[in-house]
Amino acid sequence: MSKLKIIFMGTPAFGVPILEELIKNYDVVAVVCQPDRGVLSPIKKLAIENKIEVYQPEKIKEDYEFILKLKPDLIVTCAFGQIINWDIIKAPKYGCINVHASLLPKLRGGAPIHRAIINGDYKTGITIMKMVERLDAGPILTQREIPIEETDNVGILHNKLSLLGKELLMETIPLLVEGKITPKIQEETGATFASNIKREDEKIDFSKSSRQVFNLIRGLNPFPGAYTILETKIIKVWNSRIGTNFYFDKHYGEIVAIYDDGIGVKTENGEIIITELQMEGKTRMFAKDFLNGLRDPKLLLGKLFD
Repeated sequence: MSKLKIIFMGTPAFGVPILEELIKNYDVVAVVCQPDRGVLSPIKKLAIENKIEVYQPEKIKEDYEFILKLKPDLIVTCAFGQIINWDIIKAPKYGCINVHASLLPKLRGGAPIHRAIINGDYKTGITIMKMVERLDAGPILTQREIPIEETDNVGILHNKLSLLGKELLMETIPLLVEGKITPKIQEETGATFASNIKREDEKIDFSKSSRQVFNLIRGLNPFPGAYTILETKIIKVWNSRIGTNFYFDKHYGEIVAIYDDGIGVKTENGEIIITELQMEGKTRMFAKDFLNGLRDPKLLLGKLFD
């Protein structure tokens, strides 16, 4: 089993613990990642440190002969970022498998961790699936779920799922090789999609409920960050808590209260209290420190976040 020849395909930090574990236990003959975009990706750095050959095709569908020549027993993909064609999928003896950060068929796509929190889901998990040419639609080999805690943001949940993915993959590979897994076809009726985060997704809509605003803020922390606008200045909002007061005669986005730890803002059904922020051109700070730096914090009352 330790001589199993594996090609790993992935780019971001999510795959680092997974690749580390593959290197420890198997013969990783190559790593395939996206072309450099100014800096080396975490996966490429790890491959170089371990003297593993790295390939970075612009279009894997057109440039994949190197994979066939290596004759891998198994290909493992994780957040690779390109659709893989059938010639690659069918090449390895044990196929091509993907580590995906959701409980498929829910949240197929590029931002399942962000979307799980933003959507207000109470659980998520890891799915190991066989690859097909459709996005995240292949038969399920194994799954494991974890709860989404109230204190989780996308960074915390990202790290939890990365480690869970490593553990589940290490359990799955021997079972796959030994023929002890019966793949389960995904139910298309339950499929949902987790599209990549766009700039318009990052803007806070205070006409939504306090819970929805709270979930958006933590679902974008620490990357890429939720934002709002005050008097033409962009303000990143990194942390918040849900308030208990109601303001029926105020406008959505209006600053309605000043607290020891934050700024109360009117929402659809109450208030959200901003507890950590970043003014345009400044570093992030706790809201209490921001307020302490003002001559009179109460002058904020009545101002509107756009």
